Amino acid sequence: MARIDLNADLGEGFGVWRLGDDDAMLRIVTSANVACGFHAGDPAELLRVCRSAGERGVRIGAQVSYRDLAGFGRRFIDVAADDLAADLVYQIGALQAIARAAGSAVSYVKPHGALYNTIVTHREQAAAVAEAVAMVDPALPVLGMAGSAFFDEAARRGLRTVAEAFADRAYRADGRLVSRREPGAVLHDPAEIADRVVGMVTAGRVTAVDGTQIAVNVESVCVHGDSPGAVRIATAVRDRLAAAGVGIGAFS
Repeated sequence: MARIDLNADLGEGFGVWRLGDDDAMLRIVTSANVACGFHAGDPAELLRVCRSAGERGVRIGAQVSYRDLAGFGRRFIDVAADDLAADLVYQIGALQAIARAAGSAVSYVKPHGALYNTIVTHREQAAAVAEAVAMVDPALPVLGMAGSAFFDEAARRGLRTVAEAFADRAYRADGRLVSRREPGAVLHDPAEIADRVVGMVTAGRVTAVDGTQIAVNVESVCVHGDSPGAVRIATAVRDRLAAAGVGIGAFS
């Protein structure tokens, strides 16, 4: 039987501001990409999310990003490689301490937002991210896009790479995500999204915005926790996968 991990970005509130329903998402997903404070998340919120994840048996990942609270980590920053690596070491270490205090542990690393997209092709920053993870703990897997510069750099350092696909994001014909600045970049219909994910997982293919069928390599599917209707979408995806005979569980 096919088996797939479901991940979501969580812990992205800040102070009095709340983003998404973390508690509901933790009843659906198997891996939680927990913000580390540089694009979102405050310590009290992150401790609460890590405790809830641990109680539900959900794996915790460090969701690392550019230093960009005002832009929610969605703006490219031309930062020196050494500075970027140090920022990421800091973020991973902070979440490791919080997860440990919550009785759990950080099990993987996933870049967020603009950093995620940048290191698909930006070799210098891709190397900096991979080096940061290797410096902290070379046993930590990294989530990202198959065929990316990041995966090349991670493999050179002996890091395990976990290929990810996005349930609610449109794809270009070259396999990259459509920019959020473009119309149609984010999908909203739960049934359509759920059927799309089943095709990704069982057939390894998805329809790009130009109508072409492109191959996708996927071990984990991201269901965004901050999208409108996020809980309904994630529930539809999980139910549709189960109906198709696909097992749901954290990547091993």
